Order: sequence, then structure tokens, then C-alpha cells
Amino acid sequence: MEKKQFQAESKRLLEMMINSIYTQKEIFLRELISNSSDAIDKLYYRALTDEAISFEQDRYAIHIDANKEERTLSLTDTGMGMTKEELEANLGTIAKSGSLAFKKATETKDGHDIIGQFGVGFYSAFMVADKVTVVSKSVDDPQAYKWESDGSDGYTIEPAEKDLPGTEITLHIKENTEDESYDEFLEEFRLRSIVKKYSDFIRYPIKMQVSTHQPKDGEEGETEEVIEEQTINSMVPIWRKNKSELTKEDYEHFYQEKHYGFDKPLDHIHLSVDGAVRYNAILFIPENTPFDFYSKEYEKGLELYANGVLIMEKCADLLPDFFSFVKGMVDSEDLSLNISREMLQHDRQLKLIAKNIQSKIKSQLQSMLKNNRDAYVKFYQSFGRQLKFGVYNEYGAHKKVLEDLLLFHSSTEDGLVSLSEYVTRMKEDQEKIYYAGGESIDRIKKLPQTELVADKGYEILYFTEDVDEFAIKMLQSYQEKEFQSVSSADLKMDEDDTEQSEEEADANKALFEEMKSVLAGKVKDVRLSKRLKTHPVFLAADGEVTIEMEKVLQAMPDNQHVKAEKVLEINPNHDVFKAIKAAHDTDQEKLKLYTNLLYSQALLIEGLPLEDPVEFTKDMCKVMV
Repeated sequence: MEKKQFQAESKRLLEMMINSIYTQKEIFLRELISNSSDAIDKLYYRALTDEAISFEQDRYAIHIDANKEERTLSLTDTGMGMTKEELEANLGTIAKSGSLAFKKATETKDGHDIIGQFGVGFYSAFMVADKVTVVSKSVDDPQAYKWESDGSDGYTIEPAEKDLPGTEITLHIKENTEDESYDEFLEEFRLRSIVKKYSDFIRYPIKMQVSTHQPKDGEEGETEEVIEEQTINSMVPIWRKNKSELTKEDYEHFYQEKHYGFDKPLDHIHLSVDGAVRYNAILFIPENTPFDFYSKEYEKGLELYANGVLIMEKCADLLPDFFSFVKGMVDSEDLSLNISREMLQHDRQLKLIAKNIQSKIKSQLQSMLKNNRDAYVKFYQSFGRQLKFGVYNEYGAHKKVLEDLLLFHSSTEDGLVSLSEYVTRMKEDQEKIYYAGGESIDRIKKLPQTELVADKGYEILYFTEDVDEFAIKMLQSYQEKEFQSVSSADLKMDEDDTEQSEEEADANKALFEEMKSVLAGKVKDVRLSKRLKTHPVFLAADGEVTIEMEKVLQAMPDNQHVKAEKVLEINPNHDVFKAIKAAHDTDQEKLKLYTNLLYSQALLIEGLPLEDPVEFTKDMCKVMV
């Protein structure tokens, strides 16, 4: 019997494909099952126009049979089958696709789409088999034929015996090596798990001999192992069912079944889109943060299916980073697959799906915030930090998408408030959105710089996370209202106060110059404060970098020693100021002592480390004696 050479590709090309195109050997089963499903689909299409062929879907199936003794794995379908010429054309030329040609030849569209579009998939079998035998009988030819190859330099085709139309593919599984175990592809449990993972939603039954334990006749409490044929795939995916048929429990069961998380989802989004790109999707908003969510090990992405066949377990391109917490899947019949089902082209269809998904997630979160506040607060406690990072990252490119989803604690409310709620409550004379940063709410409440803003009756947002101020600096404003830190050196609450402050500053110019000299290199300026009521002193920040931002930057591994430009503000109505003025007039050493003590106090109030704790204790002792 003559061995025919592969028409266009050499053994080297075949080896390159099966070793580099597919990242996991288990993929071969997905590819072969998809090809079998295609063959049944072709028969269905043929039946639509050929009265001689009838098609009853319940009669068609894909059978898997593993034989450990002979080390063979067989897949048999009841589909269209192939003639001798088709075997040679489809299997004799690598990347020749009968499915793709058939799809182009038919324009029938009623839900039965050809999954496979590239012939490469068949050759994935050689990742696990050292010989592949294909016996096929076409509905158009009473003679069956056998195609066989060891995947090296060619193949043979010869007549064979087969009763019914369809195709049987037999893989002669490789022997184990030191590095690889091929026995797993003969194990019932392993085969079932691969089918469940990749091909659970193939529309035809995938049947297999399965071992079960059943009660033993006549012997109570005793069981016996029984081998019986079972359908091991679900066939109808939940996302193709009508939403009205599904309950909350159905979605929760799907969430658990797909191992999206150990928690229950707070909310879900079920999409059925029939537009420029057709796709179905089920997306989940989790309740709890995955243990590795804020680590480099965390992988974002949605499961991606092409017509019910799993293509990628985590398609990162479907989710922006700021929505990386979303779990779920997308199934589309319009995606362009490149070479194999495992490699996806980054094309217009994928970008359209991703854009729409982003919009739907935002809408769902806004709806949750409005209609189910408790659930949204739970979500925000887990993933609000990620939204803030989203505002800050990429130079604020996504801030408009996310600004309405942000929540913060505030000085007037017990719970978290949105920026929209803050603006709605703003007083008529209030021009800015005020905020204060600190390690905790209790600590922020005690900050001296909040006194004047609070006395004015203005609400203050409390920033307790390290990312808060960075995000707000990028946001700049909300509904045309600028953000203003209560610790900012240029805080101006009243023009009259500003004028009065300037007069007092001129009167105390010499004093402040001497204090600046004492604190040279530590503060940018020393001035009187109009925002302090009961406290003697605090540090304001002049410029874009606030003191809280300085703390965050200093704590980073790649510390660039970025510091805020600090201004020491002193309360002119406090007894401490009177003591400073007196020292300025009578005792320069005491002025230096008081100045250093006030600066150290201001550092402690801000939660900054003392530059010289020993010197500070000495100064305290000098005051006490």
C-alpha cells in the first residue's frame, strides 16, 4: 500500500505546530470533539435541502471509548462522514479545513454553526498519539475508507468496513516517558474532566462508558461496580436559556460549578446581544476579595467560548483592569479564530464585546448603588480600592467612567457617601469639595486643620486609604466642583480673613523669618493660621504633594525621597503664640527651643516620624526645668 506524503508541510512543520500552537496536551480532545460536532452539523445542513436525508437530533451523538489494554482512545460520531477524496483533502493537507469550506458554501443560519474552521485541530492528536487511524463512511458513498498516519512524513488511505455513515478516530496513545505521563488520557475521570472543561456545551450528547456503584440485588447495604453508558456533557448552556426561566439559585449554582469563587455573587449580569457582534455572557460581581487579588499572581479575565467550546480560561482583553474583579464567561459565534481554537485574533469583534461589557458592568454597579445600597457597600469594601486605582492609573484616562462609583467616609454621615451625594448636600456658598487624609477616621476627626471647615458647616470627605489622594488629584473636580484639601497651604475660606492675615503677617515678619531660619530645610514657610481654633500649630502642604502622599511615597520600596513642601501654621489666638513673641523679644535661645518643639508637635499631629527623638526629649526637659 502506497504511503502518500503530506501535500504542503513537512514533519518539522507538524512537530512545530503540535508543540507550540497548543499550550496544553489535553486540548486534543476538545479539537476532536469539535470536529465530530461539525460532522453532525454538516449532516443537519444537508438534511435541510436533501429530502433523502432525515435528521432527528436525538439520534446523533459522539462516543468516547478508552481501551487501557490496547492503549487506544476512540471518538466516533454519527455525522456526515468523508469520502476517500475528502479524507485526502481534509487530512492530507495540514490546515485544510472541510468545516471552513462547508461554512463558506452554505448561507443557512438557524443556530447550527460550524465550530471548527481550521484543519490544524485534527493534528493536535499527535501530541498524545504516535499513530492515528481514521475510519470514515460518507453518506454519499457506500464504501468506507481508512486513513492512517504516524504524523511523521505521510499517510495511507485504503478501503475499510463500516456499517453506518460517520467517522471513527482512533488514537494509539504514546508510551509514558520520564517527563510525560500519557496514561492519564486513558483514565475515565481525566477524560470526563476534560470534556466538562472544554466541551460541556457541545449541542450533541457526548457518551462514554462510566463506572458507577449501585445497590447489589438481594444484599442490603452492599454495592457493586456497574459499567454503563452515560452522557457526560450538559449540552444546553445556561447562557442560552431564556432569562425568565432562570432563578437566582440557578445563577449561584453556575457560579459555584464554574469555581468562580467560594462565596456567593452579590449580583449578576446576563447578556444576550444580537448586534454588530453576536454574543451571550453571564457576568458576576463577587462578594469577597480573592486571597491573591491585590498581588502579581492574580489573573483577570473571563472564560471565552466560541459557539459553546471553551477557547480561553481567562481572556484578559475582555475586562479593563479596574473591573478585574468581575467573573464569568462570554460565548460568541462571530469571533475570528487564528490557526487553532486556542489562538484568538485581537480583532474588532473582541474590542466591541469588551467595550460593551465595560458599559454593562458600570450600569449594573450604578444600579446596585441606587437600588441595593447594602450590597454595593459590601462590594465596595472588597473592591473599592481597585476602582480608585482605576481612576489614578493611565493618567486618569478612565476617571469619567469610575467617578460615580466612588464612595468615601465623611464628617456628616455615618456610612459611605458618593460624590454625587456630597455635591447634592453642598451649601449655597460652598465652592469646593473638601477632604482630609489620615490613617483612620478617628485620627482625621482630631486634625487641627479640619476645625475651620467644620465650623463653616461644610462636609469633609475622609480619605483613609493610601490611594485616595492620588485618585482625587487625578480626578481634579467633580461636576465642576474642585477638590480642596483642608491641609492645603492655599486654603482660602474668606477674603476678609485673608486680608487680616496679611496685615498680621507683616507685623510679625521678623519673628517668622527667624523661625524659618531655625527650621531651614524643614519647612518652606512659617505663617499665622486662620483655620486653627483651639490647637496651637499644624503643618500645611504647599504644592501638589500632600503630607499624606509623602507618607505613601516614602513607604514604597523604590523610595524616591519625594517630600511635601511644608508650611508651619501657628494659631495667633493661642497662648503658645504669645510665648513665642515674648521669646523673640527677650530670649533668642528660648525662641529656638519653642520653634523646634512646635515643629516636632506638628510632625506628631500629622503622624510623621520625629527627625531626632533624642533631641526632642532634651527640648521637653528644658521646658520642664
